[in-house]
Amino acid sequence: MAWRTSGILSRRYRNRRRYILLFLLFICVWFGTQIISICQHLAAADEREPGHPRRGERIFIASIHWNNEAILRSHWNNAVVDLVQALGVDNVYVSIFESGSWDNSKGALRELDTNLDRLGVRRNITLSDVTHQDEISVPPGDEGWIDTPRGRRELRRIPYLARLRNLTLQPLKELAEQGITFDKILFLNDVVFTTQDVFNLLDTNDGSYAAACSLDFSKPPRYYDTFALRDSSGYEHVMQTWPYFRSSKSRNALLKMNPIPVTSCWNGIVAMDSLPFQSSVSPLRFRGTPDSLALTHVEGSECCLIHADNPLSKSKGVYLNPRVRVGYNGPAYTAVHPTRSWLSISEIALGLWENWWRRTFTTQWFKQTVIRRRVAGWKSERARVDQSREESGEFCLINEMQVLVSNGWAHV
Repeated sequence: MAWRTSGILSRRYRNRRRYILLFLLFICVWFGTQIISICQHLAAADEREPGHPRRGERIFIASIHWNNEAILRSHWNNAVVDLVQALGVDNVYVSIFESGSWDNSKGALRELDTNLDRLGVRRNITLSDVTHQDEISVPPGDEGWIDTPRGRRELRRIPYLARLRNLTLQPLKELAEQGITFDKILFLNDVVFTTQDVFNLLDTNDGSYAAACSLDFSKPPRYYDTFALRDSSGYEHVMQTWPYFRSSKSRNALLKMNPIPVTSCWNGIVAMDSLPFQSSVSPLRFRGTPDSLALTHVEGSECCLIHADNPLSKSKGVYLNPRVRVGYNGPAYTAVHPTRSWLSISEIALGLWENWWRRTFTTQWFKQTVIRRRVAGWKSERARVDQSREESGEFCLINEMQVLVSNGWAHV
């Protein structure tokens, strides 16, 4: 009897082990097949037809700069000149605002201004002597200033940046009065990019989008702009390395190297449908969250809030284009080009595993609950003084307070 019991247990053990081995084999085969498929999509991305400018499409190029002399001289100026020539001088307007740099960014931009003048490019390049120290030394105003935990009344960083970005958009109204309008607005950060990068970006989703963004890198393999990027479900990145996303819709598009549906992005260079910006009634502009909400220790990027406010975001979509990858320095750009050398097989395998683990065993519920409670409290408080207000960009908000300081900005 004991012998029979032992035999039954032995068979059960062998069967269990067999099932476990078969399951592990299935996982390995499935995992390997997925890696092969991803590698094929990466290789095919370089073989796709490159983007090209649409005949007669007008592009308004906007950019802000602060202490960017090195990259202006090494890459950016020449890239802008090449781009406007490729787009066609008559199809382009360049609007640049530089704000109180202490390096020679002004000198570099004067050189760009000279080169654009030779080409006959319409432009507005403003070089401001107002430094961060000047900004924070004036008597505090009613808007954009808050009382911080440091016991001071300080200038908020995001409304300041929103104001600078809006200054680059001022020529739109004057040009519209002259009968000059644009199809797209191209926002350029201080990044290394090529004309083909821009063409590929403009061609995202066959040119139909509210906004299309590149991927940006400063220290690969980590992507750079974590503040503004939200996946298709409105979540922050689940990891800062590939494949980044918690949302299956965003992640699956990335794995196939297709335009990735997201709720918000910025990431180096951004193309946006210009229609909302050129509205004669209430033109779309950058903003920060209300000061009263910021007092609850809540902040959101102006580059995320612009998508929340854009009436075209839901109807035409916001996309991140993985074929367009830019860098904040030459080595970063080189590290992510060409596409087939961007990711190694080991990075793909480890990235898939880490992403699954993080999606399975982590949650953003706690972060979101903190934000929801603070926003709900803010709404309730505003209602008591008959000034109730909605915040359309709640998915942009994070648990931070950011202020301007003489040498940049700080968390408080």
